[in-house]
Amino acid sequence: MNLARAIHFDESDTLVFHNPARTGEWVISGGFEFSNWGQGDLNGKARQAFANGWLGLETFGRVTFVAVTKIEQSEYDALVGHLAKHFVDIYGAPSIDAARPVAMDELAHMVELCEGHDPNTLLSVIRELSDSGVDEAYRVIDTPDATIDILAVHGELE
Repeated sequence: MNLARAIHFDESDTLVFHNPARTGEWVISGGFEFSNWGQGDLNGKARQAFANGWLGLETFGRVTFVAVTKIEQSEYDALVGHLAKHFVDIYGAPSIDAARPVAMDELAHMVELCEGHDPNTLLSVIRELSDSGVDEAYRVIDTPDATIDILAVHGELE
């Protein structure tokens, strides 16, 4: 199965996001974070996070671009638990067991976005507020000549 990791081409994410994601961390769309936002919330760095930030699953920071890569089932399962805990700690979910299905849905959505794309395929997200809430659109950027080592850091940094 495929998921996506945060990548950086330069230092711009450190300048435009309050909390930038780290290179190599697994990411999801994270649009749920903006479900109760209105036009008054769209200012400065918060606006940038809303407009085109993916959500990192280690730092819960934001990143502009992500690269599709394979994920092992054990890693995926750990992410479900970690995201469920985040929903309890930050959003007030009553328990990890209650939050787990929502975490699974968020991760399944990201797997679906990455499905059918080759490793190294880049993705970006664009969000807008509409009368019905937050609308998300995704852009696929094919990188046939790049290797994942150029685009993303995998494993542990020493």
